[in-house]
Amino acid sequence: MKKFRIALLVLLGILFLALPVFAEGETEASFGWISLLPPLLAIVLAFITKQVLISLFLGILVGSTMLAGWNPFYGLLRTMDKYILGSLSDSWNAAIIIFLLAIGGMVGVISKMGGTLAVAEAVGKKVKNPRTAQLYTILLGVFVFFDDYANTLIVGPTMRPLTDKNKISKEKFSYLIDSTAAPIVGIALISTWVGYEIGVIKNIYERLGIDANYYEVFLKTIPYSYYCVYALIFILVLVLMQRDFGPMYRAEKRARLTGKLIADGSKPMTSDEITNMEIKKDIKLKVSNAIVPILTLIVVAFVGLWYNGYVLLEGNVDPFTMSGIRACFGEADSSIVLLWASIVSGIVAVIMGVAQKIFTIDEAMDSWVDGAKSMVIACMILVLAWSLGSVTGDVGTAEFLVGRISDTIPFAVLPIIIFVLSALVSFATGTAWGTMAIVIPLAVPMAYAFVQDGGDPHMLTISLGTVLSGAILGDHCSPISDTTIMSSMASGADHLDHVKTQMPYAFTVAAVAGLSYLIASIFSIHPIIILIIGVAILIGIVSVFGKSVKEEDLLKKARVKE
Repeated sequence: MKKFRIALLVLLGILFLALPVFAEGETEASFGWISLLPPLLAIVLAFITKQVLISLFLGILVGSTMLAGWNPFYGLLRTMDKYILGSLSDSWNAAIIIFLLAIGGMVGVISKMGGTLAVAEAVGKKVKNPRTAQLYTILLGVFVFFDDYANTLIVGPTMRPLTDKNKISKEKFSYLIDSTAAPIVGIALISTWVGYEIGVIKNIYERLGIDANYYEVFLKTIPYSYYCVYALIFILVLVLMQRDFGPMYRAEKRARLTGKLIADGSKPMTSDEITNMEIKKDIKLKVSNAIVPILTLIVVAFVGLWYNGYVLLEGNVDPFTMSGIRACFGEADSSIVLLWASIVSGIVAVIMGVAQKIFTIDEAMDSWVDGAKSMVIACMILVLAWSLGSVTGDVGTAEFLVGRISDTIPFAVLPIIIFVLSALVSFATGTAWGTMAIVIPLAVPMAYAFVQDGGDPHMLTISLGTVLSGAILGDHCSPISDTTIMSSMASGADHLDHVKTQMPYAFTVAAVAGLSYLIASIFSIHPIIILIIGVAILIGIVSVFGKSVKEEDLLKKARVKE
């Protein structure tokens, strides 16, 4: 509490010392370094005070106060009516909020039917230890490759009972979810990201007068998306070798030895409505009561993305060809489709429960509402994170970072500089998609100029891969990232604990990815060979710095200390 009061006093001091005018009005001045204040303040305060909601709100308040001519009164008004209300009035954001509540409702109904318990018992017969539980989590994450939101919110509720039973810390579980979702969707051949990435590439290529098959360009970037590929391999190496290091090791050690899945004093992102839900003792536990609604969610989402994209393309493609399917997925509005999928799967779950006479329709709706309640805190954080993203856009945080770094980029290390720049923009704004839209128009022209001057012709492809990788790296490290928030929520982890334990792993993978980009820009080596070198380095890092998290090894070490 003392830290929070000090931080609040510092904030008020900054506001009133910098208050030059008292009239409302949007300032046209360039904020320069001060444009970094809103996101940095929110992030630093969150780590100091552990109050994520208040920290995000204060970050928005500072940004809107800057934009209102440093007038804190009008800044407070704009925080509420322009930014918070504005983020909720956006149809895409509103659909995601309803999707989250509907997913929570579906999980509530499944839990009331005993579906999650049945899955835990059934899979538990095959999963005998933490390693296999984590491998199943990764496998399911890779299977749901078509959308990162759907990935997070399917894998989390499905695998949570299994990981809890095998004493896997919430920090490790949220890391597995987060480091599978965006990386696999980012490099999947068909996903909701592909169309967006191709669209951004197309715009800048046409502006430069480059004629190309844009999907083929995207495919060529996949081997150079080093962070994405390494992130997926790194989690697999950690799980197979059963080793961890840094704060993640301490979290796993705590979970294995004491059974405490979250640290003392931590605040899980989900409430206890679902975990405390009573299941009738006389009902027969059926795996199908969980599998059918979840499969419905996956099938409706997958088919819905294809159908919605076809409708938005107004029938101008053949939806049954490979190119047509890619185009449909790329054009689809994932927020609407995920909303369809979550509502339909919830209805299916209710119908199944009522048909089996497990509960009445009134009891089903009560369970749905209880499940939706578990998502309220996450929804509030998400709304504030979106609002902060709007503020950082208006004060020009990303543009400032791009401008400061792009002026000093030497061509010899262009990919690694773009990688760092993308990570910084993504970290500060909390959005990988926004980062790609901001950085690609900067990176590609510079790479193209290098190619025209006789440089490596692959520099264009490498640069595009670095932007995607850097954007996802920043997303993984940022506490204001929507996918990071959702991973904490889906796993039931404390959000800041998830970020703090994930950061060292993200930086480790980033260091190897940065080295790979340096090699790729200096030497003409095939990207697959560089990937093999990178994987070998990752295995070496885990072997040297990792400590065994096998329960027998931890117990042996504990006895030695005694």
